[in-house]
Amino acid sequence: MPTLLQLKAFVAVVDQGGFTAASRRLGLSQPAVSRAVATLEKELGLRLLVRSRDGLSLTEAGSLALTHAREAARHLSLMHTEIAALAGEITGTLSLASLPSVTGTLVAPQLQTFTERHPAVTMRLLEGSEQEVRDWLDQGAAEAGVVSLPVKGLAVAVLGEQDMVAAVPADNRLADWTEVNYAELAKDERFGTPAARTRNYAELRAILAEAFATRPRDEWIEILTTREVPAAPVLDVSEVQADRQVVHRGTFARSIHPAMGEVVAIKSPITLDGERRDQFTPPPELGADAAAISAEFGLG
Repeated sequence: MPTLLQLKAFVAVVDQGGFTAASRRLGLSQPAVSRAVATLEKELGLRLLVRSRDGLSLTEAGSLALTHAREAARHLSLMHTEIAALAGEITGTLSLASLPSVTGTLVAPQLQTFTERHPAVTMRLLEGSEQEVRDWLDQGAAEAGVVSLPVKGLAVAVLGEQDMVAAVPADNRLADWTEVNYAELAKDERFGTPAARTRNYAELRAILAEAFATRPRDEWIEILTTREVPAAPVLDVSEVQADRQVVHRGTFARSIHPAMGEVVAIKSPITLDGERRDQFTPPPELGADAAAISAEFGLG
């Protein structure tokens, strides 16, 4: 019979998009999370997750198991909450999904009031796009969420109203509009086709750079790969040098320079008689060999 830990580990891996993020979320080591998921797969007799270079994806059995795992974990949490309520105390975990643009203004005051009234309840805040919030609600990953109205299929309560301003160029087709909805904004002519995106590449790059600056690099990689968007980090020099494959192949050589200290350089790819020349000496200081070279040419 699957345990609560196995179910929570499986759900966390799916929600967080990987074992590392799931381990941080659960406060466990990554091997412990991997073992829990592996044991669950063994218990059920089928693979639930497919691991590839592009990330994790659910198998057909995994999709079915995820629905039941969420429900099982939710019911167990609900059992603890209702029993605690008999003693006059509300406990448990409340997962709230929110849009980053409203978390600080509309959500934070409500959360503060709630936590003051119910200090035994653990709050879990998820932030994402409008579609991500709705997905989390549909999948049971969040009990409540903040979305823009109108919305269908959900019980709603108005949390507040917020004025938003769309900034567009003076010659944009929306410049004279007094009101505009999301659907019209999505039809931005600058980026509607590959040709338009090519023409407006610099502007698009600036917009993406501003958006990517809102989250850490590794978090974006997980978000994009989970949604099957090809993505990989751009490594800096120190990260390249520390890469396991680079270290294994002995790509870099180190030596001590009399003035600069340790110098790291790429080894020569040239081979002589089938052997690679791995010997590396640092560059000489300016003028260090000037006298010897002058003497060799009879200029001393």
